[in-house]
Amino acid sequence: MSYINIPLDALTSRLNLNGVSEQVRSQSFGQRFANLKPISEFLDLKRLSKPANFMEVQSRINYNVGYFSTNYVGVALMLGVYSLLTNLTLLFDIIFVGAGLFGIKKLNGRDLDVGFARATTSQLYTGLLIIGVPLFFWARPIGTALWLVGATGVSILGHASFMDKPIDTAFSEEAV
Repeated sequence: MSYINIPLDALTSRLNLNGVSEQVRSQSFGQRFANLKPISEFLDLKRLSKPANFMEVQSRINYNVGYFSTNYVGVALMLGVYSLLTNLTLLFDIIFVGAGLFGIKKLNGRDLDVGFARATTSQLYTGLLIIGVPLFFWARPIGTALWLVGATGVSILGHASFMDKPIDTAFSEEAV
């Protein structure tokens, strides 16, 4: 049986996403939101156009991912909030486990005494695990995560590939 070799490195190396990730890591949280572009520029319908070929798509993606990176993080965050709001079981489980861990930590190692019952922190953690983990898997987190990755990828790559570069940037590249 022969295997098909797909040169993924050749495809991803042309997109030059390493430079974008280096730029993102070097900025502080305040600087990242200072780079937020206005919504009128981010959704400028006059600059939407079909790319002529794949090289132009790569060029647009390289430029737009760097230029609109903060806006794309905002899009990904909004899609993440939307996915949690549409999967209320997962949202409930995250809040339940978070509040349970917070409550157990507030006990500072003491037992929980509710008058008719006494529970150690070990029993509380075990109860939280027994309830939280099955509820987590029942909430379909893998499907939600895959939807989030797909929706974010389609939104960001679609915007980046169809949004044309500004005219001054296009002319500066031709002069080089």
